[in-house]
Amino acid sequence: MSAHGHTEDGHGREGYDFAHPMPVSMLLAVFGALVVLTIVTVAQASFDFGSYDILIVMGIATIKATLVMLFFMHMAWEKPFNTIVFVGSFVFVGLFVIFTLSDSSLTSDSFEPKIDEVVPMVVEG
Repeated sequence: MSAHGHTEDGHGREGYDFAHPMPVSMLLAVFGALVVLTIVTVAQASFDFGSYDILIVMGIATIKATLVMLFFMHMAWEKPFNTIVFVGSFVFVGLFVIFTLSDSSLTSDSFEPKIDEVVPMVVEG
């Protein structure tokens, strides 16, 4: 055996076995669900739900992110600590988005452009 950790077959992938292979049918089912949810998100834009628009779209996005996290990132088969850290980061990102959205209603008037206002131009020379 060599000191570099190479196996006899010459690939050198000692300790990198894939512990939870998934059937292709499950991957295709998750992909199909993501496509359907994307179509629902695009179709939702043609309806007016008032202030609930953002809640609906964010809910659909959360479901899609959960599907990607569980199946494509294999978090459903991970150790509980890794899942807690990953979900905790999602919770904090969600809190940051919520606080940003709640603050934007207080300052949104200052971000709207004033079309009739003349902006002076400063020429340095």
